[in-house]
Amino acid sequence: MPALVLEGGTFRPIFSCGVMDALLDHDLLFDYVIGVSAGITYAVSYLSRQRGRNLEVLRRYRNDKRYLGARNLLRDHSVFGVDFVFSTIPNELIPFDWEAFHTYRGRALVGVTNARTGQAEYLDGMRLDRPSTMLRATCAIPIYFPPISIGSETYYDGGLADPIPILKSLRDGNHKNLIVLTQPDAYRKELTCGTRFAARALHHRYPRLAATMLSRPKRYNQTVCFCHRLAAAQPENTVLLQPAERLESFEKDVKKLEWGYEMGYNMACSRMEDIRRLFD
Repeated sequence: MPALVLEGGTFRPIFSCGVMDALLDHDLLFDYVIGVSAGITYAVSYLSRQRGRNLEVLRRYRNDKRYLGARNLLRDHSVFGVDFVFSTIPNELIPFDWEAFHTYRGRALVGVTNARTGQAEYLDGMRLDRPSTMLRATCAIPIYFPPISIGSETYYDGGLADPIPILKSLRDGNHKNLIVLTQPDAYRKELTCGTRFAARALHHRYPRLAATMLSRPKRYNQTVCFCHRLAAAQPENTVLLQPAERLESFEKDVKKLEWGYEMGYNMACSRMEDIRRLFD
């Protein structure tokens, strides 16, 4: 079956929202969707067929202090208003269509990173609960977010262990893939001082997670190169979309977010014939 593979990146996946709304406009719903962090978080509105919902959330709440602001540290132990983002908005303010979501009959996998093992795990997105616990887990950037407990395990951002889960999709037997990245072609990740700091802070409690964080840039760059090789070698089976220009992870300007959305929408429309062939 064809698969939709989504990278994360905080607000950068507004590009992916444009792609997914273009898919809805062309009546294309993938039977297998996998992603990490904000990528898969935004994808649930694609699975519930709520065109434009993600853009509307950011238009209305990106600069709301309840969504992102220092005062959230006191209550949520995060600069993000975790309860506001993952519970209040979808269940009260801009309702998520739970009924439509549960009519989806495909597979939705939410990538998370196990804090104890430092390894990627993939949760069944169709078991999403009302507090969106697994989405909180996949978005739990160390330092910015508190870790999230599910069962007996503790989880952090899925992008740490598997930033672009194309290999998981291939292992699951999906030979045709639409891969949506959120960084431009020339981008390659480097190890930052912030990542080193976060790894040191977590090393005592989660040494394997810290090692995963430090090795992430190399793993990310290797995966990006693999995606490009796959698209070049098998263009009939792989469509790769990524923004032509860089989007900021913590972009504040809603107009720029709208621009990123339109870029994704227009790019998907321009490649729609190639995308449709994945369903043949």
